[in-house]
Amino acid sequence: MFLRTPGSRVPVVLAVVLVTALLATGCGQDDDPSVANPSTPPTAAAPGSATTAPTSSGSPTPSPSASTPAVDRQITVTIAKRRIDPPTGRVTVGKGELVQITVTSDVSDELHVHGYDLGARLPAGTPGSVEFRADKTGLFEVETHESELVLFQLVVR
Repeated sequence: MFLRTPGSRVPVVLAVVLVTALLATGCGQDDDPSVANPSTPPTAAAPGSATTAPTSSGSPTPSPSASTPAVDRQITVTIAKRRIDPPTGRVTVGKGELVQITVTSDVSDELHVHGYDLGARLPAGTPGSVEFRADKTGLFEVETHESELVLFQLVVR
């Protein structure tokens, strides 16, 4: 025979509340981007090397500093009057490539790379960057949080 007392449900209720709270914070939209990957200044690149179209990584890349590994893929986006340049599309990179995304916006905003939970502050008129190793395969949206613009979809294969 089992006897239930009101106090025996407390641990179960606490566990449910804890799991719910953890699941609710999983999106990462309120993450502080300065903790994930601080913004790094963009490197000067030849006009043809910054692109969002799927291309081979055979184009010349800027020479990295002694402490920074060479970036395999640099993606540059500009936002002006809510228009995205180059226009929204898909960018394909290989799994394991070192990717740098640099965004310049005419209004203050926040860059976010979904799936990797990376972000950078975008002060108006100042480029913000994230750099990461594309170690997860799939399709990931890259967007701004304040203006809610989808900049492009990152495809990692």
